[in-house]
Amino acid sequence: MKVRVLGILSLLVVIIVVTVSSVILTSASRELTQELQINRVAALNRFAQLASDAAEDNDTTQLQREMDRYSELYGEGILIRLQEKTLGSGGLTADRPEARDALNRASLNLSDTTLNPIRAFGSGTDIISRSFGTASQVLGEVVLEVDLDAARQKLRERWLVVVLAALALGALLLLAASRITGWVLRPVHRLSKAVHELETTGKTSQLPEAGPPELRELSRSFTAMAGTVTESMESQRRLIADTSHQLRNPVGALRLRIDLLQLALRSDPEKEAAAGVVAELERVEEMLDGVLKLAAAEHRAFEGSSRVEHTEHKRLAVIDPYPVLQGEVERATPAAHRAGSELTLEGPASEGHIVCDPDELAHMVGELLTNAIKYAPGSRITVATQQTSGGTAVVISDDGPGLPAEQLAESTTRFWRAPQHNKIPGNGLGMTIVERLAQANGGRLILQTREPHGLVARLEFAGPGDGSHV
Repeated sequence: MKVRVLGILSLLVVIIVVTVSSVILTSASRELTQELQINRVAALNRFAQLASDAAEDNDTTQLQREMDRYSELYGEGILIRLQEKTLGSGGLTADRPEARDALNRASLNLSDTTLNPIRAFGSGTDIISRSFGTASQVLGEVVLEVDLDAARQKLRERWLVVVLAALALGALLLLAASRITGWVLRPVHRLSKAVHELETTGKTSQLPEAGPPELRELSRSFTAMAGTVTESMESQRRLIADTSHQLRNPVGALRLRIDLLQLALRSDPEKEAAAGVVAELERVEEMLDGVLKLAAAEHRAFEGSSRVEHTEHKRLAVIDPYPVLQGEVERATPAAHRAGSELTLEGPASEGHIVCDPDELAHMVGELLTNAIKYAPGSRITVATQQTSGGTAVVISDDGPGLPAEQLAESTTRFWRAPQHNKIPGNGLGMTIVERLAQANGGRLILQTREPHGLVARLEFAGPGDGSHV
C-alpha cells in the first residue's frame, strides 16, 4: 500500500515541481528578453539620432567612429543606410537576407524593435531596426544586430539554479510524503498484523494509539473488540473442557450402575440390550476423551502461537525424535498385528534433531498410527524421519485405500469422518488434535496421497538452528 500511495504522491510532486519550474524559467526568459530589448532599443534610438545629425551635417565621420566603437565593445554589427551611402560595422552588411529585409521594412517606416524570446539552448543573433527622418520624409534606416549569447548564458545559469532547487524541493517533498505516508499507514499495518494474529491465535496485543485521530480511534475500537473476542473464545474453550470433564463423573456412575445391572440380568435378550447400552456408553466416553484432548491441544496451539518473540516455551526442547518413534511403534505393534498390518520403523536418515515437546510428539505419532491401523487394516505401515530444508519431518505412510484428494483438505475438520468410514468406530477428532499439537510445537501436519494408493502423513518440525519455532 505504501508503495502505491508513494507512487501517486511522487507523480503529483513531479507535476507540481515541473509546473513551478516551468513558470519560473518562462518568467526568467521573459525578464532577460525585456532587459536586453530595452538596452538595445536605447542603443538603436541613439544611433538613429546620430545618423539624423550626420545626414543634416553631411558628415558621417563621427557616426562611423561611434559605430565601430560600439561593435568593438559589444561584438554586434550595425548597418545604417543614408540617402547617399550605407555605413556598416561589426561585419554586418546589406548582403545578409535578414539585414536586407530589415532595411526594406524600415524604409517603409515600419519599425521592428521587438526581440524574440530568449531560449537557453538556442543559437544565432536577432535583428532590430527603425527608420529616422522627419515626420513627412524618411531620411534613412538603422539596423542593429543583437548578440543573444550573453543573455542565453545567464538564462542557462538560472536554469541550473532552478533545476537544482527543483530537485531539492522534489526530494524534500518526497521525504515529507514518505514520512506522512508512514505515519498514516503504520497504524494500518499494525491493525492488519493484529487482525492476522487474532485470526491465527485468537489473541492479540494492545495496539498503540498512533497516527491520525481516526486511526487512533480505530485502534482503540479494535483492541476492545479483540479483547472481547479473545475472552469469548477462551470462555468457549473452558466451557467445552469443563463440561467434558464434569460429564465424566455421571458417565462413570452410569457405567457402574449398568455393570451392577448386568449382574442381575438373566435372559439373553436382556444381556444383549445391556451390551448395546454399554457400547453406546463407551462411545460417549470416547467422545468425551476426544473433546478433552482437542481442548487441551487447541489451548496448546493458541498458547504456542502467541508466545513472545525470541522467548522459548518451557515445554519445548531439542530432542532426537527416533526414540519417541521407537516407543510408539512398539506400543502400536500388537494392535497392528491384530489388524493384519505390518508396522515398520525405518532407521534414522541422519542425526537430525527437532524442537518439540516429547510427550506431545508421542501423542501425535500415536494418533497417526492408530488411524493408519484402524482405517488401513492389512496394509504395510512405515514410520521414518526425513531431512527437510528447515529441519526434520516425521513421516508415517501406509499402502491402504487412502483418501481421495478432495477429502484430504477436510480431514482435519472437527468431527469430520469420511463417508466410507462411517461403520468404523471413531469420533473424527484425531487428525484435528494432531494438527493443533503440531501448530503448538511450531510444526505443521501435511497429508498427501501415496502412489499408487495409500496415505502419507508428514509432521514437519523446525531444527534447533531455525528461529521459526520460537
